[in-house]
Amino acid sequence: MHQEVTLIATVAVSFVFAAVLGYVADRLRLPPLVGYLVAGILMGPFTPGFVADTGLAGQLAEMGVILLMFGVGLHFSAADLLAVRGIAVPGAIIRIILATLLGIGLAKWWGWGLGAGIVFGLSLSVASTVVLLKVLEERNLLNSASGRVAVGWLIVEDLAMVLALVLLPALAELLGGRAASDAAQGAGLPLSLAIALTLLKVGAFAVMAIFVGPKIVPWLLTLVARTGSRELFTLTVLAIALGIAFGSAEIFGVSFALGAFFAGVVMSESNLSHRAAADSLPLQNAFSVLFFVSVGMLFDPSILVRQPMAVISALMLIIVGKAIISFLIVILLRYPIGMALTVAGGLAQIGEFSFILAGLGVSLGLLPTDGQDVILASAIISITLNPLVCAGAEALHTYVHARWPVLSNHYGRRRHEALGRELEKIRALTEARERQHQLEMQQLIETFPLFAKVDEHSQEELLLLFRPKSALPGERVMRKGDRGDGMYFLSSGAVEVRLPGGAVRLEPGAFFGEMALLSGGRRTADVIAIDFCQFLVLERRDFNMFTARHPELRAAVSEMARERSQMNALNAKREAHPDQREVSAQGQ
Repeated sequence: MHQEVTLIATVAVSFVFAAVLGYVADRLRLPPLVGYLVAGILMGPFTPGFVADTGLAGQLAEMGVILLMFGVGLHFSAADLLAVRGIAVPGAIIRIILATLLGIGLAKWWGWGLGAGIVFGLSLSVASTVVLLKVLEERNLLNSASGRVAVGWLIVEDLAMVLALVLLPALAELLGGRAASDAAQGAGLPLSLAIALTLLKVGAFAVMAIFVGPKIVPWLLTLVARTGSRELFTLTVLAIALGIAFGSAEIFGVSFALGAFFAGVVMSESNLSHRAAADSLPLQNAFSVLFFVSVGMLFDPSILVRQPMAVISALMLIIVGKAIISFLIVILLRYPIGMALTVAGGLAQIGEFSFILAGLGVSLGLLPTDGQDVILASAIISITLNPLVCAGAEALHTYVHARWPVLSNHYGRRRHEALGRELEKIRALTEARERQHQLEMQQLIETFPLFAKVDEHSQEELLLLFRPKSALPGERVMRKGDRGDGMYFLSSGAVEVRLPGGAVRLEPGAFFGEMALLSGGRRTADVIAIDFCQFLVLERRDFNMFTARHPELRAAVSEMARERSQMNALNAKREAHPDQREVSAQGQ
């Protein structure tokens, strides 16, 4: 096949195989992701038939992880992370330590060295974010307290793995492996300095994400949204997600997934976050499928024949050992049994970080190639079985609740309620912000029924285009003869329009200044505030741009302007003949 179409072939065949086998898996009452994994196995280099470009597929899968973590970040604020720190931080650290020790024990049993055991144990200690999110979404648990704890737990694990990726090259020789290149060791820096530099980079990244990002990213989104171009807005959302993910990896040394997650957290501070989530969702779904396909491509089925006991032992550690460890940690921290079972089931698998660690271990001469194959085989099988494990955890919770209702209802209740209240406050603030936005939209339509002619997205765009302005009683808002700079919408207060035929009072809901914008001429009257006034001003450029995209709105404004012009002319004529004078309620 020509090199020019390798990308097209990889994506096309991946989607076709995944769609067909995903449907077959669903008909067999299995999770669709099982079909995606089988599709990858069939496309991999270890099975006959079509062989896809595994390197290219891996990069496409990384984009899926980035977009998925970005979507999670859009609905997971920094306050959520702080709320679950009491269980996520100690839980993740303790489980990594215990699972790594068990992995070292298995490696010693097989005759591997300490370095191989550490790499093997670390690879089995960290769970897959993609798999966990899929399971939580399918069970509607992502926004629950247990779901928040599980996601926060994984974020802490990701941060710990970033540190492990820095330490392994520096410690390779001490652990019996090969000396890493200077680039991998941080240009030959001493170990303590390399660790300090890594922590400094991660700290700098956190500061940038928490303090600088929320000031820049929402402003940038608003700036782009004001252009009215939906494709440009979508492009900007993706540019921010991928740009921050890549930049954080290159500059601060954190993973793509972690960088994308914090990009989503930063963007969640914007009122436009719901639009960003909706626009990126189709790409998230498509590329997350490629993640599972690429995992399947890495799998060598012959390992099941060559090392069956090693695969079974690793699986027991992942599914049983890690689940028990997670369950006991949550219970010992005095949180409910239901939460402990949800966390234990959801984290009983391994994924993307495991592959990275295994690959690094092989390149450093720490982990044998069979060890990498065992890790990949364990990942494939644990990912496939994870929905069943989670279903079993739910069934066990139901049994415990029925068998020991008092224990199930009261154990860990106090801490769970405290965590629930904290998360509820965060959720209430988010919902209050969304309600405020909806109220602004509703008030806009109620005050100015004219805008009911455009759709909801366009109404949101109007809120971004409007420039608020105020005026004190007696202040001149508009001067006759000036060039038209914008159209004014009166939201509160009252103004007086000084026309040749007499003064006309305008109340909230009225607008003025459109004639000069439509004709390109000068202002034809003075407008004076006679009360404390609040305006929404649509500037000339924004008026022309917005009405060009909504000709029905421009037509309505033009028709009102024509009627006003005729009425003003009639009033002027009647002013010239006092016996026929009538006062019109119309303004400019």
